[in-house]
Amino acid sequence: MEQALPVYILSGFLGSGKTTLLQRLLDHWKTQGLRPAVVMNELGEVNLDGLLVEQSVPMAEMLGGCICCSIRGDLSTELATLVKKESPDVVVIEATGAANPLEIVDAVTETSLYQRIELKGLITVVDAAHLLELYRSQQGATYRLMQEQIRCASVLILNKTDRVTAEEAEDIKVILRKWNAFAEILPAVRCELEPSELLGGLGGVHTEARSEAEAFQEDDEQEGTGHSAPIAHDHVMAYTHYFKRPVNSEEFEQFVKELPRDIYRAKGIVTFSDTSSRFLFQYAYREADFMKITPQGEVPDVAVFIGEHFSSRELRSSLLRLEGRLLARPAAVKRSL
Repeated sequence: MEQALPVYILSGFLGSGKTTLLQRLLDHWKTQGLRPAVVMNELGEVNLDGLLVEQSVPMAEMLGGCICCSIRGDLSTELATLVKKESPDVVVIEATGAANPLEIVDAVTETSLYQRIELKGLITVVDAAHLLELYRSQQGATYRLMQEQIRCASVLILNKTDRVTAEEAEDIKVILRKWNAFAEILPAVRCELEPSELLGGLGGVHTEARSEAEAFQEDDEQEGTGHSAPIAHDHVMAYTHYFKRPVNSEEFEQFVKELPRDIYRAKGIVTFSDTSSRFLFQYAYREADFMKITPQGEVPDVAVFIGEHFSSRELRSSLLRLEGRLLARPAAVKRSL
């Protein structure tokens, strides 16, 4: 009988380290002579994380929405098309950090009704410091979404343990065990762990937890038009900005530092007017990182911002001023007679 194609779901909140783990898994499979493929989902309109994955890896991109809700119906089709076209040996689905994993599990298992695939497990990457912060406040839809991602996991990677004390790490493990009594907990820094150990610890997907997303639906403020419109996702929204001009590096770095707390994730590709290189920038939980890149093909300058109920109009105005496409706000405006 034909062997079922193994499929893994990679979950975890925004900025937790999912793409870093994805790259480690892809390298592991390739050294074994296997052909991996990826289904990558982004709330924004540009797949920036996909630029970090080697081009030889077949990839299906699902942009502009979340595979657990607004474009959920497309997941089965994309997965089936990818398998038929590329004939991979293993598939990883990296969901947006705003995704409810139970819905993704449901969509993947739907594909298995007409294609020989096997869901091997759901890997959730947990940002240690961020989880501790949310647990102490114990409020907000972000907190409950993280609970859901942890409850459904087959294995939990407790990442960024270098940013918490040993006592805090033990407290976090207690929290994880309270929410998920089944999954193995693997502490890590930058997801540095042995892939064979991780994959060997998968024991199926636990779906005892019920989704709480319906209880936290709120109407997001809809601002702007076209590519500038934010995408509502319960409490999470995304704004995509396409740059038409280079920006000053110091001014842009200052802009990123001053982002409102409601924006907890941002990433993009920018060209600076005072340097000769293009940069990939990443921003998560008040920390920013810039890396020189040389994109292959035509890749636009773009930035994606993800957060809760922020004003996309104000964000757009600030970016236009950085580009020189919008004049700075005057201190006072005279009323015409």
